[in-house]
Amino acid sequence: MNPKDFRSTEAGRVYRTATGYWAFVPNPLPPQIVYDGQLALLLSQADAALSELSGLGRYLPNPDLLIAPYLKREAIASSRIEGTQADLSDLLLDEIEPKRTPPGSDVFEVRNYVAAMHRGISLLEQHPLAGRLVRDLHEVLMRNVRGQERTPGEFRRSQNWIGPPGSTLSNATYVPPPHDLEMHECLKHWERFMNLRDTIPELIQCALIHEHFEAIHPFLDGNGRIGRLLITLFLIERGRLSTPLLYLSSYIEQHKSDYYRLLQRIRTDGDWHAWIGFFLTAVRDTARSAIAQSSSILAVRDRFRLKLKNQHRPLTLLDDLFINPYTNVSRAAERLGVTAPTATKTIGQLEAAGMLAESTGRDWGRVWLARPILDVVDSSPSFAPNHY
Repeated sequence: MNPKDFRSTEAGRVYRTATGYWAFVPNPLPPQIVYDGQLALLLSQADAALSELSGLGRYLPNPDLLIAPYLKREAIASSRIEGTQADLSDLLLDEIEPKRTPPGSDVFEVRNYVAAMHRGISLLEQHPLAGRLVRDLHEVLMRNVRGQERTPGEFRRSQNWIGPPGSTLSNATYVPPPHDLEMHECLKHWERFMNLRDTIPELIQCALIHEHFEAIHPFLDGNGRIGRLLITLFLIERGRLSTPLLYLSSYIEQHKSDYYRLLQRIRTDGDWHAWIGFFLTAVRDTARSAIAQSSSILAVRDRFRLKLKNQHRPLTLLDDLFINPYTNVSRAAERLGVTAPTATKTIGQLEAAGMLAESTGRDWGRVWLARPILDVVDSSPSFAPNHY
């Protein structure tokens, strides 16, 4: 890490450790923020879009119809930022036929992300957003997957760094605070700031919390995914989201180079303004996209409910297909609480309505796919360039 790249001390200080490498120690939050007209407008737009999305989740008759597909897409996108290759169909089929997923598959990392989000939401009912909760999320995230040997559920006890493959402490792009004293001091200040109330706009606070966590980089692996989980958990904890419907990973994935560049510019130049502008734009555009896609999902549901009219079992199975568009006889029987022949008959009724089609071509171990649902759930939003 070249100390000459760090031109400002507004965000923190660079110092040479006793062992000779350079590291960055971030200053306690919050920084001095200038709310110019552009930032004020973005904050207003992001607030409005987030409130509309939260209201949608609050008044849905069955919010799981939207929460389940959004969370799975977020898990895919957040894990893909870290280099995984699994797609949504891989994850969905793993739920139906877990034995088909080979050992070492990226699906296990994605599955853990989903589990960590559910774990975080349940913990918010009992615990504040703090180190204990973060460590618990990390333990779930890293369980039995790549990086599991890197102390899951524990803050690091050795130095890490960020840089291209093959980089070392001496030529890394960024070296976070050392693990002994500085890292724990930074975490203490970060935790205190995260639990401040009524002192700063919550979306600004969320942007600062996320950046600071990435600057501290308190785990040997999984920091990016935990940092993105914390965005949603913070907004739920503050009552800004009624249900976990806002996920920024698809946006970050599409603007990955800008995301990393702006985080680094805070450390090198103290440029908080550009990062906050990027974050607010991401919240605004992602919330608007989620609202539009929710309307598309509900339109598909309404269209097929009309086709199925008063057929009780097909209507019940229809809703389950929004949680996972793949099904087989055993899953359908379990969801409906019926025998296999009755489940087979129900699947046939959904086939006749044009919702399900057999996807394996096999005579045994057959799996059906609700293509109309998968098409709308798996449609990737296309976000405009972010000009920050």
